[in-house]
Amino acid sequence: MSGGCCAPPKPAVDRRYRRILWIALVLNALMFFVELGGGLGGDSASLLADAVDFLGDAGNYGLSLMVLASAASSRARVALIKGWTMAAYGGFVLAKVAWDATTGSAPQPLTMGVIGFTALLVNGGVALLLYAYREGDANMRSVWLCSRNDAIGNLAVMLAALGVFGVGSAWPDLAVALIMGGLAVSGARQVIGQAKMELKAS
Repeated sequence: MSGGCCAPPKPAVDRRYRRILWIALVLNALMFFVELGGGLGGDSASLLADAVDFLGDAGNYGLSLMVLASAASSRARVALIKGWTMAAYGGFVLAKVAWDATTGSAPQPLTMGVIGFTALLVNGGVALLLYAYREGDANMRSVWLCSRNDAIGNLAVMLAALGVFGVGSAWPDLAVALIMGGLAVSGARQVIGQAKMELKAS
């Protein structure tokens, strides 16, 4: 007899979860281009930071789709990669804030507000779809945390737009970008920690 018969069965794939990930991947890829254009055109650090986050999330959803039917150890390794990706994003945002604090000009509040609201609708919808999976393994948890943090970040971008409009300064925009970077680093620590524990247990 071949050794294959003794291999552990692959985990069952939740078809609803797979559909949600595909929806999230497509929407995040589209929003990356929207926010990239808005961030460059509107000179907004928080929109550019959010654009990079959308691109990273699209990649994360793609990785999650690839390992849905994989063993727990494979899903944990992918979650570990995603955690380090979140940490890199946070580092990028913090560096962008430091740079713009000395060289940046005031962004366009209307562009920030409109694009921030559009992004909130996208991320809020995805977060609601993923809410039921927030207590899953490290891979599912990383997807949920990304969506939750993104929705919070979009609300903050809209508040920053009001702040920029009110004071005519880039500081509200930079403050929001700083918060977004902090959320990314915090979420990365949670995902990396849980992924390492799952790897040890597998």
